[in-house]
Amino acid sequence: MKRQHLLLVVIFLFTLIFNSCSTVPITGRKQLDLIPDNQMLSMSFSQYDQFLKDNKESTNRNDINLVNKVGNKIAGAVEKYFAEKNLSSQLNGYKWEFHVIESKDVNAWCMPGGKVVVYTGILPITKSEAGLAVVLGHEIAHAVAKHGNERMSQGLLTQLGGMALSQAIKDKPALTQNLFMAAFGLGAQVGILLPFSRTQESEADHLGLIFMAIAGYDPHVALDFWQRMSSLQNGNAPPEFLSDHPSNETRIEDIKNELPEAIRYYKN
Repeated sequence: MKRQHLLLVVIFLFTLIFNSCSTVPITGRKQLDLIPDNQMLSMSFSQYDQFLKDNKESTNRNDINLVNKVGNKIAGAVEKYFAEKNLSSQLNGYKWEFHVIESKDVNAWCMPGGKVVVYTGILPITKSEAGLAVVLGHEIAHAVAKHGNERMSQGLLTQLGGMALSQAIKDKPALTQNLFMAAFGLGAQVGILLPFSRTQESEADHLGLIFMAIAGYDPHVALDFWQRMSSLQNGNAPPEFLSDHPSNETRIEDIKNELPEAIRYYKN
């Protein structure tokens, strides 16, 4: 009886996973996606508003204008690319928003629906408008590739047996909130330093290069940015097999290999 029960559970989970996959734009990778977009966007917008209430926004008008300028250009590039690929429906419900938070953390992030935060601590590292485009292209790529949704879906599957989000919010609100916070790194190291999987990080690098190129920024700048990020770690980064991130050397080498594709978008 126990064996039959286990078999039924395995069949249920296999069927759930098989029927709950979506495809990442550009790369074509299949990913787990258990959460309806309208539910994810609703939760994202609510959490974003709460984050802004709980954190101090920068009053530096130059920084605010720069982040909004670059952010809107990247957002426009994303919308252009998705329209050209007949994928605009995947951006339904997006309401792009960019805020600068006063913090020494070298971070930035983007939640579902285009809700973006940039910390002032990363701006000295970006150095230029194009350097900031590297960061925002990468972070927005995480969002449009639904990496956070994928992580939260994995959490729902492993911790709640694939329970629907609406039911999880009703029955286990605290756990659901924790899953969301973990999926998007809120309250911890987030954004550019958030430990997405190596696959997701590499995917965001790839998509980010293309988005910044469409927006009119030279994707070669990404090499300089990641080299500066590498120097911040002063050789203390863990070996790649112990880290969710690609090693800096691997990341930079991968970006070099992806530049010819991105340059085609830059020159068009």
